[in-house]
Amino acid sequence: MTAYHQTKVDRDGLRRYRLDRVRRELRRRDYGGALLVDPINVRYATDVANMQVWALHNKCRYVYVAADGPVVLFDYGSAKHLSRGYDLIDEVRTATPHTYFTNGGRHGEQIDGWAREVAELVRRHGGGNRRLAVDKLDPLATHALEREGVTIADGEELMEWARVIKSADEIVAMKEGIAACEAGIEAMWRALKPGMTENEVWAHLHATNIAMGGEWIECRLLASGERTNPWFQECSDRVIQAGDIVAFDTDLIGPNGYCADISRAWVAGERQPTNEQHRLYQIALDNLQHNLGLVKAGLGFREFTEKSFRLADEFVDRRYSCIMHGVGLCDEYPFATYREDFERWGFDGAFEAGMTVCIEALIGAVGGKECVKLEQQILVTETGYELLSKAPLGLRPEY
Repeated sequence: MTAYHQTKVDRDGLRRYRLDRVRRELRRRDYGGALLVDPINVRYATDVANMQVWALHNKCRYVYVAADGPVVLFDYGSAKHLSRGYDLIDEVRTATPHTYFTNGGRHGEQIDGWAREVAELVRRHGGGNRRLAVDKLDPLATHALEREGVTIADGEELMEWARVIKSADEIVAMKEGIAACEAGIEAMWRALKPGMTENEVWAHLHATNIAMGGEWIECRLLASGERTNPWFQECSDRVIQAGDIVAFDTDLIGPNGYCADISRAWVAGERQPTNEQHRLYQIALDNLQHNLGLVKAGLGFREFTEKSFRLADEFVDRRYSCIMHGVGLCDEYPFATYREDFERWGFDGAFEAGMTVCIEALIGAVGGKECVKLEQQILVTETGYELLSKAPLGLRPEY
């Protein structure tokens, strides 16, 4: 693992590849350009990060990418200096935040001015094509652009397809993020003692990530004992008892902005796991290994679901929300459901070499005390997969 400023990533190559992917998708769909507001997509297209979490709920940064033309980054207030030295960004302007928080009673006026500025870029650089792909936009801003003669297209779909195939530099960047995450996982395991709170254990993951150049964590999914069942309870002040299962899901954005999404389940203290804990863990591990063994380029998502590990009836009600999802700068396309959910939520498609995905397993029963959560992050290859997450498995992992 190297610190962020010592990264082994060819950042110029990474930036060129990602911007080329965006433009390839624009041309494939015959869009004149894209307006990206989601900070994950702004990061992908420009590699410029600025207050990522704050920007998730304050529309204060956006970027215009022409299919054949300039990249114009609109950054927050006095933060335009953050993009110095980024050769693929042609112009940096001060953003017009379109939130009532910042605009108050002048909100409509500011939105109209914002729309005129964006529409002028579309007219100047779209080559007569006024179809603009937009990923996330509120109704007032959407209507303002339409009044300016801009046709809004689906930028979210465009960006999911742009991000889905990773370059060699992206894989290096992701591996650095995973290394920081797994150092944090080890720190949690070494610190874990009965009498600690869930929050105290989780803090070791966050602190290690930040110290190693990481950025933020999307969730706080660590639970112990009976709080593991049902799953999706975030960590709390509950005091961990000897013999409790402690399960977690990292959802960590590490160095370079790439996600490390890894789940493990442990038994706290010196007590030996119970027979029931062993049983749950072994089924979760069988589930995980079975589904990993299916993965290879060309396998369809429907076929993957049909061939996936079959849950015993007692575990169906507590099944996870998916058996596989993509991962990059965050969780992303694709997504595969359990067979019980395919009719409502499933869709077809196929694994492709260069995708990075996570395989999920959650085992617990209604009325049972605990659940076991496991997850591995992998790179899809022509013949199978490369395991990216290397943190030891086991209720009592060997470090």
